[in-house]
Amino acid sequence: MTDGTDRPNTPQPGPASGGGYGYPQPGQSNPYQPQPAPGQPAPGQPGQGFGPPPVADETFPPPIPETFSAGPTPDWQALADATEAQRRKRRFLAVGGGALAVVLVAAGAAFFLMGGGDQPKDKPVASSSGSPSPSGGSKSPDKKSEDDSPTVPGEPNLLRDRNGKMGIALSPGASLGELANRTEIRFKGSADSYAQGAEAAVDVTKSFTVSTRAYNVSETGPRMAVSQGDGVSYSFELGFEVVNGKKAWVFRVQTGDKGQAATAQQVVADTVDTTRQWALLTGTYDAEKKTIALWVDDKQAGQAQVSGIWAGPGPLQLGRARHHGIWSASWMGPLDHIRIFDQALNQEQITGLKNNKLGKTKPTHSWLV
Repeated sequence: MTDGTDRPNTPQPGPASGGGYGYPQPGQSNPYQPQPAPGQPAPGQPGQGFGPPPVADETFPPPIPETFSAGPTPDWQALADATEAQRRKRRFLAVGGGALAVVLVAAGAAFFLMGGGDQPKDKPVASSSGSPSPSGGSKSPDKKSEDDSPTVPGEPNLLRDRNGKMGIALSPGASLGELANRTEIRFKGSADSYAQGAEAAVDVTKSFTVSTRAYNVSETGPRMAVSQGDGVSYSFELGFEVVNGKKAWVFRVQTGDKGQAATAQQVVADTVDTTRQWALLTGTYDAEKKTIALWVDDKQAGQAQVSGIWAGPGPLQLGRARHHGIWSASWMGPLDHIRIFDQALNQEQITGLKNNKLGKTKPTHSWLV
């Protein structure tokens, strides 16, 4: 039951010199030595009383001699003890102050190292190409680590394969969009809006699973999210279609040579919302049982028996499919979490896929995850 196309009954970041530093030179009198008053012996000679210390300023009059009356003998030991106590106190204060300074310096260094200082911090701002750009002018941006980058380093238009080695190149009409915690690829629904792998990512002669999160904004079809085939036709395609007047998700394969229309087999889900909301679309092929199945989120929409899948050698495609030698079915909206497995996932594994808890189940290829 076909409509004559390749789908069965369906659309598709100092001192002055010579002055001796203030000391008298040989042959000079010492202006700083006080002179005795008339009739008085010179200082230091017998009969000299105790006087005030010399004064350095020559403008002052000579000191007046002064004698002290006899008094009680000073307690030299007590004075010495008091002096020693004061010295100990000064030493204690000096040592204590030094230790406190060391503690404060160490604390300040620790505070700085822990990031408590007022340090300028540049944060990356996402650009339309998905590459972070600096928010400041002179600071280097905080770049994403390679493990988190959605693209190949130095290649902003080449999606990075997180589990394999196959990049996917973006066409001029496709772009990356950065959201809070993920990156998505956006398609405009036009012929120049797609992404293409370097080679085939799926061996359709063996069991496989192909999956993507999809957001469709089109009310008309066909709109294919993921496909693979050759220059003539697709081997499989996964996306949106209008089937018998109903908007539906579809997983379709070719079982005959060159993708003849009469050999297409499909599974559809036409009882769920298909526009303007995210859905996890997953198509599986069990080579042993020769069955295909379509899953929406983690619910199986159905399955179909097939004789096998025609192995077109062409590369993996995002956002379009090949029909009768013509690219068509351009996707309109974003995609992310694109993953391929070399086995047909079961119910438990697909539930893990939906919840991002795959455990030991690892994809052979993944992009934008």
